[in-house]
Amino acid sequence: MPIVLYGQFEAADTQRRELVSRGIQQRSWLIAQALAPILNRPEGPPHKSLNAELQRFNDERTLLKLMFRPGNSPSSGNFYYIASAPESRLDQIGAELEGLADRGILRQLSESCAWDRPIDIRYRQPDGHEEIMTSVLPIQSRWGCWVLISAHPTTEFLNISIGRSYWQTREIRIAAAIYFAFALLAILIALSVWRSLHHFRKVAREIRQGRMTEYSFTDRNIVPELTSVATDFDHLVRDLRNIAQDIRQTAEDNAHSFKGPLSTIQASLEPIRRILPEDNPRANRAVGLIEASLSRLNMLVNSTQRLDFNTADMIDAPRLQIDLTRLVADVLLRYREIMTERNIRLIRMLEEDATIRAAHGVVDIVFENILDNAISFSSPGGTIAVYLFREADRIHLHVDDEGPGIDPRKIEHIFDRYFSQRPKGSRQIVAGAQQSANHAGLGLWIVRRNIEAIGGSISAVNRIGGGLSIRIVLPYAR
Repeated sequence: MPIVLYGQFEAADTQRRELVSRGIQQRSWLIAQALAPILNRPEGPPHKSLNAELQRFNDERTLLKLMFRPGNSPSSGNFYYIASAPESRLDQIGAELEGLADRGILRQLSESCAWDRPIDIRYRQPDGHEEIMTSVLPIQSRWGCWVLISAHPTTEFLNISIGRSYWQTREIRIAAAIYFAFALLAILIALSVWRSLHHFRKVAREIRQGRMTEYSFTDRNIVPELTSVATDFDHLVRDLRNIAQDIRQTAEDNAHSFKGPLSTIQASLEPIRRILPEDNPRANRAVGLIEASLSRLNMLVNSTQRLDFNTADMIDAPRLQIDLTRLVADVLLRYREIMTERNIRLIRMLEEDATIRAAHGVVDIVFENILDNAISFSSPGGTIAVYLFREADRIHLHVDDEGPGIDPRKIEHIFDRYFSQRPKGSRQIVAGAQQSANHAGLGLWIVRRNIEAIGGSISAVNRIGGGLSIRIVLPYAR
């Protein structure tokens, strides 16, 4: 906005300067036209009254001088100093002529008469503060060539200064000083607000990362205007921790409530199975279906309880610095025996300095579920490759297997809740141990939820030649 306004004002000032310049030139021309009849009288010009005639057109700041060269030939001779307004004393004429000569005005007199055209000259006073605009106007007469020298200070009209940049004017410099003062004040206010918000953010990050056990938004707030906001944040943190505690308590209560009746049903099936005749396949099949349903219900109860605990940890657990290289190496060590038993070859390339920030146990579950899937779908003699590396401020974790891959039409849904392509009765691997169970389809959904909760992303692509590649990208914690 200041630049636009400056451009508009500068354009207006330029037009005003042009008007002033033309006004000065027209004024000098009118004076010359008024003197022409007097200087061209047949009986000769009134030499003795010319000072008085010039004085009629003079004001306090305009300087008028009249020079004369007898004859109309360019080589007629030199110019004579005839009159001036204000009138000059004899002892001043020499100094004035020297000044005209120094400024190049005397050299222009002959040229002006020869071509019968006015000449404009600008120069500054010796002190450099005021510019003088001088017009040299020829007046042709029967007696010779008269030249009217009219000098006007450029501040004479509209109080402006011609010949310098608009930004050098006094008004613009005052306006610029005021503007920059306000701009500096605005910057200081913005820096103060930024510093306060930065401190507020730092406190929020410390609470989120679990560095402080108390609700200290209000205690550590340094901005009076944010006191009410800090109090509301304290209440929010307290409510979130209460919710996390309620989730854990509800998960334990629900698991206990379900496992009791399920255990009773499981125990009651044993005597029923013993008394069933072997030649009644329909009854035996019904008992088998009940046992399978009980097994699935137990698995769902355990999965739901683990899911609720994991949800509570993401809400309440502190964010810690985690060495992902060491975590991945430890998980691979726990799975070493099961991979050896299934004759699965492991390739691992783990770079150092792969640090992330997450709640304890969140990333362990992620990698265990992904490795569980890779082992479950790998054939004996297959290969699983694990790559961990850092690019700029991102950590990349890839787990590649040589299994059957995923139907391209379904690959976008493998991280959806309850989606599973495991065959019934397949071996599930939990923390490096095998157990037979049906799958709830929550593993990869938990993986995506946990990864996105710590600011990462996950994707899956079918490998060329067969197999699946799970790719995780996490923010690097310096």
